[in-house]
Amino acid sequence: MLRYIAYRTLVALFLVWFVVTAVFLLLHLIPGDPAELLLSQGGVAADPEAVAALREKMGLNAPLWQQYLEHMTGFLSGDFGESFRDGTPVIEQIALRLPRTLEVIAGAALLAAIFGVPLGTYAAIRADGKADALISLLASVALSTPVFVVGSVIILIFAQNLQILPAGGFAPFSQDPLEHLKLLLLPAGTVAITLWAVITRMSRASVLEVLQRDYVRTARAKGLERNRILRRHVVRNALIPVLTVLGLEMGTLIGGTVLVEFVFNWPGLSGYLVAAVDARDYPEVVGIVMTISVLFVFLNLVVDVVNALLDPRISLVKS
Repeated sequence: MLRYIAYRTLVALFLVWFVVTAVFLLLHLIPGDPAELLLSQGGVAADPEAVAALREKMGLNAPLWQQYLEHMTGFLSGDFGESFRDGTPVIEQIALRLPRTLEVIAGAALLAAIFGVPLGTYAAIRADGKADALISLLASVALSTPVFVVGSVIILIFAQNLQILPAGGFAPFSQDPLEHLKLLLLPAGTVAITLWAVITRMSRASVLEVLQRDYVRTARAKGLERNRILRRHVVRNALIPVLTVLGLEMGTLIGGTVLVEFVFNWPGLSGYLVAAVDARDYPEVVGIVMTISVLFVFLNLVVDVVNALLDPRISLVKS
């Protein structure tokens, strides 16, 4: 097991290096002068002196190898430079906004897993029955409904009609924990609905597959109780692909909750990325993209380790 974890950690570190290097190379392969593109507004050519000053500030006049070393050094030290918009260090804004996005994703994943795994398992046990049809229908509807529509409906129900939760906004947890949790519920619930559909369908398919395996049939032939078979033999093995999908979905959501953050006025990382792209703020875009990429790789590493703990055969096969 330790050998497998070490192997997966080395693979993750290689992927991080590859992503950071790819970001650097892509930025230099884009046609045109980055400094000139950043300063050009409305098709009007930028002032040559301003372009030269910005190139010097961005370190674009240095040799390529030196720029790469500075790029890697900045990444390792967490120094992504300063924002062109307000001059604040990019890492400070990322450190401020990233936890807000992560708590929305974590809350959504928790809700989706709590309701998705049991319902998906129940649908598999009652395959081709009325309960299976109803759960599958609800999952299909949830999966096909755009997230901004889900968010708008949730606001209409809980904020406008029932008036039990605020429609949106943000309050720091340190100042008002209860208000913070109230404001978190709706965006997390909106993300959870789509995620629930994915987890439910994956759980159903995975449980159905495990139910057909020989060791489950053997357990039934021995006369073991159905609940015991489900707990000890079916659900544990069925969780492996479910956790894999959940980890991938969570990694995707780190930079993909922009619509939810917009609908609920939640100041997270995804909205910050869109604003940085719109403002053509080079340091902010690079810092956010690399942060999201590293977190995605880390989540995959965690999923691999958890899967190996659930099924030790994985570590024997892949190490």
